[in-house]
Amino acid sequence: MLEGIPLFPEQASTLAPEVDNLYFFVTAVTAFFALIVVFFVIVFAVKYRDRTGEKVGAPNTGSILLELGWTIVPFIVSMAIFAWSTIVFFHLVRAPDQTLEIYSTGKRWMWRFQHIDGQSEINELHVPLGRPVKVTFTSEDVLHSLFIPAFRVKADAIPGRYSSIWFTPTRKGEYHLFCAEYCGTKHSGMVGRVFVMEPIEYEAWLSGGGGLSMTARGEQLFQQLGCVSCHLTDGSGRGPSLAGKYGQQELLANGAAVAVDDTYIRESILTPQLKLVAGYGPVMPTFQGQVNEQGLMSLIEYIKSLPSTGQSSTATK
Repeated sequence: MLEGIPLFPEQASTLAPEVDNLYFFVTAVTAFFALIVVFFVIVFAVKYRDRTGEKVGAPNTGSILLELGWTIVPFIVSMAIFAWSTIVFFHLVRAPDQTLEIYSTGKRWMWRFQHIDGQSEINELHVPLGRPVKVTFTSEDVLHSLFIPAFRVKADAIPGRYSSIWFTPTRKGEYHLFCAEYCGTKHSGMVGRVFVMEPIEYEAWLSGGGGLSMTARGEQLFQQLGCVSCHLTDGSGRGPSLAGKYGQQELLANGAAVAVDDTYIRESILTPQLKLVAGYGPVMPTFQGQVNEQGLMSLIEYIKSLPSTGQSSTATK
């Protein structure tokens, strides 16, 4: 009856074996000690049973060796699990330097994926085999959670914040994608599919989408919203220059420094007065309600593409 139903999802990424090995180890350790406890409970219950109900147990004076044993052994096992878990955790959250960047937005009840070159898809994600992929995502309404069981990756999609997962697919095929956080009445229908393709097939699929790249769309928004009139490349405008700033440290008016990353750029567009750059006044208006999440991601990609002053723009269509 259960034939053909796997106990675990297929291992389809480089991270999957690491996660499974840790899981099986913790399960084995738990089962081992559980069986020991059950065994000795049964043995002692039989050996020291009192059929008369009149016997009185001898006083227990304790055992230093026993006390040390059940303290030191669990401590060593716990530290081993902690160390192993830490290694796996950092592998899960630290993406390689060179990854295929994809953006996603979750909302009730669907996932929208945006490829940098222009392709977009709903509840489907196409990725190439053997290449590290990083998905940066957020939520437009409530808390969601992006979960791909075969890759053993999952992270919450939180409104107003960017999260990310990364994976390197190792098997060509089609895999399930879920929302793993209850988000409303149609939560069970917020599902999708991940298609792992050969690199040549993926490039052919990607080239068939047409339309503007995220960088080009971001450049259009940058012009339409009037950002270009204040953020001049030479720094002489009413706002700081954005050329070559992504990934750098920015000095704020309060003396603190902040990393110029996706989250900081998003905050600066929606709540510009929150973290003022040193040397500039609070003149930038908020664009809350004027730019959706896709627009914000496109603006971020455009700002990423801006070269240091003196180099030509890299924005492409």
